[in-house]
Amino acid sequence: MAEAKSTVIIRRVKKVQGGSHHGGAWKVAFADFVTAMMAFFLVLWLMAATTKEQRAAISEYFRNPSPLSGKSPAPSPGMNGPGGASTSMIKLGGTADMAKGQKDEMGRKRDNAADTDVDSRAKDKRRLEALMQDLKEAIDKSQALEPFKDQLLLDLTPDGLRIQIVDKQNRPMFDIGRDQLKQYTVAILRELSSFINQVPNHISITGHTDTTAYSSDAGYTNWELSADRANAARRALVAGGMSDAKVTRVVGLSSSVLFDKTDPQNPINRRISIVVMTQDAENAALAGAGQGVALGKSLHDADTQVPDLSGAAATGTATVGTPVEGAKPDATPPVAAAAAAPPAPALASAGTAAARPAGPRMSSSAQVASATALAKAAEVAVEKR
Repeated sequence: MAEAKSTVIIRRVKKVQGGSHHGGAWKVAFADFVTAMMAFFLVLWLMAATTKEQRAAISEYFRNPSPLSGKSPAPSPGMNGPGGASTSMIKLGGTADMAKGQKDEMGRKRDNAADTDVDSRAKDKRRLEALMQDLKEAIDKSQALEPFKDQLLLDLTPDGLRIQIVDKQNRPMFDIGRDQLKQYTVAILRELSSFINQVPNHISITGHTDTTAYSSDAGYTNWELSADRANAARRALVAGGMSDAKVTRVVGLSSSVLFDKTDPQNPINRRISIVVMTQDAENAALAGAGQGVALGKSLHDADTQVPDLSGAAATGTATVGTPVEGAKPDATPPVAAAAAAPPAPALASAGTAAARPAGPRMSSSAQVASATALAKAAEVAVEKR
């Protein structure tokens, strides 16, 4: 039997030197994939978190990222882009940009309002100065006004143009102790109404008397008389063609604001004052009508200011006074309504009624002392409560 031959198998193994440095290509591919996914989700986030204007700004930024490439430089991040949007790719700080824009807008509105107020006051001043000049020329040329030029006094006050018609010894505006206008006073007021209609400003009419006591004992005093005379002047102006809507207030001040303080019974103290009001004065007069208002520094009231017009009646010319800024009026009396309310017959303390028993009539000084004592008692009772 033949001897079986054995098969020899030779394995040749090829040794690879440095094999540990290969096989990392998958890491590069994975890194590229992750980077692409991050960019993809970043784009999705930007699409969801930005507006159309902001996306347009971002697109514009990437179209021209360098100020040196292209004709017009791209806006820097954070500056306003197309449509007023921010060109910053990632907006930080929430609503900071919006708050800043709102503040800027409010500032512009305040500046515009301040400029409007200044322009309005300047127009008011020019309008009233022109009206005063027209009145002065009319007084010199008008046959109806020229004889009364020494009784027409014009001056500019912080409240507006004041026209005062004063009494003269032999030429009063009203019948003595009455609110009936003289015919020449009606003619003067009708002439003035045409000039007042030339401007859109409203007016204030104030009646003044001297210190001569009213002779009637029926409770009708100089307060009622001055208010009735101011209202009679209003009726004459309206009859002359002036719009009744131009009247802001009609006031009677009795003898509380004297023109001639050295002679309280001087006829010049009996006068009618017409103030063509500025817009500020009109707003102050109408402020809080029908509602409570906070106390504060008020404007000058032309009704309580007496200009320095010494010698006006003697010279026979209409005098134009120039008010001094910061000057305070000589007196600041309470303003009376069209009819003064009669005094209360009795004063009541807090929570109780004080009735005065019938008896002999007290003198005026005793009545004043009694009223003062009752008022003090009422104040003490209120403080204790």
